[in-house]
Amino acid sequence: MDIRTGSHRPRRRHNPLRRRSDVVEAWVVVVVAVLLCVVAPLTGTVAGLFTYDRVRTHAEEQRAERQPVRAVVAGRPASRPPAHGDRGHGYRAEVRWTEPGRGTRTALADVRAGTRAGDTVTVWFDRRGRIVAPPPNAVAVWQHTVGIGLGVTGGTAAIVLLARAVERRVALRHRLAEWERDWTRTGPAWTRRRA
Repeated sequence: MDIRTGSHRPRRRHNPLRRRSDVVEAWVVVVVAVLLCVVAPLTGTVAGLFTYDRVRTHAEEQRAERQPVRAVVAGRPASRPPAHGDRGHGYRAEVRWTEPGRGTRTALADVRAGTRAGDTVTVWFDRRGRIVAPPPNAVAVWQHTVGIGLGVTGGTAAIVLLARAVERRVALRHRLAEWERDWTRTGPAWTRRRA
């Protein structure tokens, strides 16, 4: 409570040193804080939820289209992964399995590192009978979702910070021009007193 006026509201004092650009700068800081603390995480969350739904649906479609077969590694896996191999299934080895009505079949398949001849592995086939990568599991779906969400959040924050840097440069130029105009008006009064 202000004792002199009896009012509970704080008095607004006009500060002669506060310029319009200072007020704009203060509001820009508030807007940037809201964009960084609320909007960026919100866009990341929305992108993550959208991605989760799409990737989960895609994984379910792949599980419906692909069929797993248990096979035995017949040959020794290659000592080096091929250039196109993915992280977990980078080594090629000959695998053998029995298919009802077609007898024993063999093929080259990607196997995990450390697999030896005689080990049992799961090989995935598409509807045409081609060996394909396994469908993404729940962990892979969540990893992709979190990666996209964090990427969108970081990208949004980077755009906000870049826009803030551009705004600061423009505001600085404007402020310097404002000071120059004010000094042109008040400078002669200061220099005359000394003379």
